Amino acid sequence: MELKLIDLVSSDFLYPDAGIPCWKRVLDSVLIVAALPVIVPIMLLIALYIKLVSPGPVFFRQERIGFYGQPFTLFKFRTMHANAPTASHEQLLEDLISNSSKPMTKMDEKGDSRIIRGGGILRAGLDELPQLINVLRGEMSLVGPRPCTPKEYRQYSPWHSRRLEALPGLTGLWQVSGKNKLTFEQMIQLDIHYAEHSSVWLDLQIMLRTFPVLISQARDVVSRRLAAQRKAVVATVEEGLEEVPVHRGHANSSGRRIFRTRKDKKCQTRLTLESSAVDTGVRT
Repeated sequence: MELKLIDLVSSDFLYPDAGIPCWKRVLDSVLIVAALPVIVPIMLLIALYIKLVSPGPVFFRQERIGFYGQPFTLFKFRTMHANAPTASHEQLLEDLISNSSKPMTKMDEKGDSRIIRGGGILRAGLDELPQLINVLRGEMSLVGPRPCTPKEYRQYSPWHSRRLEALPGLTGLWQVSGKNKLTFEQMIQLDIHYAEHSSVWLDLQIMLRTFPVLISQARDVVSRRLAAQRKAVVATVEEGLEEVPVHRGHANSSGRRIFRTRKDKKCQTRLTLESSAVDTGVRT
């Protein structure tokens, strides 16, 4: 795979190790080790849940393009059914790249039958936790541009490839600046800005801003799920309307039967009794 290098300051940048700041490796390692007591139990619970709700492997592996075009294997928790087709997702990416004014809305928001039960909540960010393995292996960082697929990379223009001048990350400037509400071109601009201005303080700021974003994404997923459930309940109630015949003494001229809910049936019965000679005990 040919690397599209442009505007390089010196030949040193041709060697990936020369472009990775020492502070980034130290910061990533220290934070991961400190968070292990919390992260490991969460990952074990997620792995167990995936095994219970969906047959197949716990992890999803995919080739991605990393620092300066180097391919590597990315790890994620599997949130789709095993062997789910990816053609629709690839077509969406191609459309987003070609249509620069279109927000990068995920298929999840429109409903995706490939996702396992509860996978929507995992895809709010928890599915990315296995990429800590990639971070420890030096293929990724905690903060940086999201790594693209080989097919996506082949569609890049030369200036798009400048986002590869930073080590890819779990979170980044794009994720905390609007993410799926932004266009592909805006994502590229944010990634290039990060590559040119990365620092310890910028990484820490992005990490701190990531947690509220993850909580907001999870809340949106739950809200969409509840809205879908309410819609399903309403549809079920409408389909379950009872067929209630009108009282014999008050049938309409056509003799047609009408459909009413239980509440309407109760009201109809009362009106029928009041209009007859029966004493209902009600006085006005």
